[in-house]
Amino acid sequence: MTDSSQPSRIALVTGGSRGIGRAIVEALLKTGWTVHFCSRSQSSVDEALDDLRPRFGDAVAGTALDVGDQQLVATWVATALEAHGRIDCLVNNAGLGTFAPVDELTADQWRQVLRTNLDGAFYCLHAVAGPMRRQGDGWIFNISSLAGRNPFAGGAAYNASKFGLLGLSDAAMLDLRQDGIRVSAILPGSVDTAFHHRDDTGWMMHPEDVAQAVIDLLQYPTRTLPSRIELRPTKPPK
Repeated sequence: MTDSSQPSRIALVTGGSRGIGRAIVEALLKTGWTVHFCSRSQSSVDEALDDLRPRFGDAVAGTALDVGDQQLVATWVATALEAHGRIDCLVNNAGLGTFAPVDELTADQWRQVLRTNLDGAFYCLHAVAGPMRRQGDGWIFNISSLAGRNPFAGGAAYNASKFGLLGLSDAAMLDLRQDGIRVSAILPGSVDTAFHHRDDTGWMMHPEDVAQAVIDLLQYPTRTLPSRIELRPTKPPK
């Protein structure tokens, strides 16, 4: 149960209609947050809201937008600010992967992955940083990947986007920490979502495991900044 006497904290979650993002949205709602999430597809937003609204009511809102469009992101953030007056948490989770040998990867595929995974994270971070500076606190989570440290064949675009997201996250952490804003990168390994197309998923982490990391970090003392967290399956295939 949440304490209704306490004002709700406000979170924005990108890519929040399914997978890791959906698990984070639900975990935040269960702990008393008000959550605005976005997803590229209106049908995905509607499907998520049909499930969440009966349980959480007006504490959840969803918007269809492309995080790679800076103006759409700015409008989304401004709408949340107008409604609530502050933003306490941003979770940059939206991401996609296109996998091919580097000589077969098209320029359009490259740009699409970087636009979503890296440009989108920057646009969202850029839009919330000013309001968080003015209010003197906030937390930004960038959901990266162990692929941001460990390249693999066929992952040129995805690896580059996640390596870049770690650089963005670390630099933003240094830029914003003196204003009471904490920036953390969470690097999951294999998570059982639609992102993986394989049958043997029993050894993988679940989206809820990543969501739990977000919830746990939000409870950390303000004097402490866990800037980079790696998550791995306990027993991957040998």
